[in-house]
Amino acid sequence: MSEWNSEQYLKFIVQRTQPAVDLVKRIGINNPQKILDIGCGPGNSTKVLKDTFPYAEILGIDSSENMIKKAKETYPNIDFEIKDITNESQNLHGFDIIFSNACLQWIPNHREFIPKIFSKLNEGGVLAVQIPMNSEETLFKIMSETVNEDKWDFSSMKTEPNTTLACDEYFDILSALTDKFDIWETVYYHSMPSVGAMLEWVKGTRLRPYLNALSSADGEKLIDEITQKASLSYTKQENGETIFKFRRFFFTAIR
Repeated sequence: MSEWNSEQYLKFIVQRTQPAVDLVKRIGINNPQKILDIGCGPGNSTKVLKDTFPYAEILGIDSSENMIKKAKETYPNIDFEIKDITNESQNLHGFDIIFSNACLQWIPNHREFIPKIFSKLNEGGVLAVQIPMNSEETLFKIMSETVNEDKWDFSSMKTEPNTTLACDEYFDILSALTDKFDIWETVYYHSMPSVGAMLEWVKGTRLRPYLNALSSADGEKLIDEITQKASLSYTKQENGETIFKFRRFFFTAIR
């Protein structure tokens, strides 16, 4: 698995944290005792949980050493551990809240994984999840088309999964677990100074595995190609900025 870069990720910390803020507001539980943040990254979402539930025992986990190192440095009053949830979930249980902000798209087989983590909740506990769903957004279409061109030869490269199910499939998964769940989505309209700034955003997430597989020079060529194509597809607003539409899917489910 290619390593994450917390500094690149945090270039857009305000925009990346807002969905966590919005999700926490939908958790209807008072005085939770034990909370798990899956895929906590550099700790920004875990900080939202800490601010909202200051007396709870909170653990942020992530498989990235770089992310956990940054989280521990930034939020020394919160517990963080390097853990791969797909391998270690059997050692995690008894939570009042299991939270995940923009992580599950990197985890395969949601039909099995979601019931598995749901079972780690206490009775009355809440599973709260946000997943980006941007395959139809122009920039993501351009990236997908570009990295699949023969000249880049990514066909043999093993990358982490980055896929989601359809919204109605998540409905069926959750309805089989509980009759107390909510599903919704939000499209965030992020103002970006340029298309280049949009590429800086995805360099820290969706493009990361491809860039890590290339030399620095080839990585720059890939970025340049995608930037040129995207520049033809996005128009500037009257103030000179560019709108980056970002769709995010949410659900909460009570055990």
